[in-house]
Amino acid sequence: MKQMTLRTAAKINLSLDVTGRRPDGYHTLESVFQSVDIYDTVTLTAEDGEGISLSCDAPGVPCDAGNLAWKAAEALLRAAGKQAKITITLHKEIPSGAGMGGGSSDAAGVLWGLNELLGCGFTNAQLREIGVKLGADVPFLLLGGTAYAEGVGEVLTPLPAVPPLRLVIVKGSESVSTPAAYRAIDMLESPQHPDTAAMLRAIRTGDAPLLKKSCGNLFEQAIDCGDVTRARQRLLDLGAEYAVMTGSGAAVFGIFPETLPEQAFSRTLEILGREFCFVRAARPTDKPFLVI
Repeated sequence: MKQMTLRTAAKINLSLDVTGRRPDGYHTLESVFQSVDIYDTVTLTAEDGEGISLSCDAPGVPCDAGNLAWKAAEALLRAAGKQAKITITLHKEIPSGAGMGGGSSDAAGVLWGLNELLGCGFTNAQLREIGVKLGADVPFLLLGGTAYAEGVGEVLTPLPAVPPLRLVIVKGSESVSTPAAYRAIDMLESPQHPDTAAMLRAIRTGDAPLLKKSCGNLFEQAIDCGDVTRARQRLLDLGAEYAVMTGSGAAVFGIFPETLPEQAFSRTLEILGREFCFVRAARPTDKPFLVI
């Protein structure tokens, strides 16, 4: 029997724009993805035999073949032509329905971890080719760090590390359906697109002020979610320089000044914690996984 436990990082979208729709119905996008230090924990066990079992400590998360982590295990075994009995245990810290890639992060962790445990020998690029068939966020969550994404999210260009960002990520009780959000995008007339080019220039030159003011998300113009509106306003009220939704929602990240005293920052977290279901301080990270 072989076992591995790893922490799998969440992501935010510093910039997210939808640029078109392909004949197969999938939307094309431009986005700058960023890993952040909020993690799920995935424990993998591989032994002789066959079959997959999955357990999770978060209510409402499917523990069957509908879970992306389960599908990732199936996909890895199939691609490697291997047979094994796989047990997956998930401890969730990344909220569901948040636009932070929680399920995709778990799937990426399963692909990466089983590749190591079973000695499959796939490169990260090969794992990303497997992962994109599971979900558009999976390739980035295998790569991690900072990256420019095109296509449906699978065409990735690694970027330099961003300047220090002091983040607070907030989510209320409401979640957003990704398919519904894309349908709403299709109904927009004359939307204001985020300036992804300026975001890329800011990252490549280390221009922190330009990076912050270039944050944007087209989905904010399409969805109608009271928790998102309230979270963005409360973050700004409490001193965030910018507040932007991530993914198709419903989490919002605020960027706070590095000069804000720690006591005041802690007080901000305390206030938000009384108002929202999920509140976490976070920093960018360049590591998609931490083996523990």
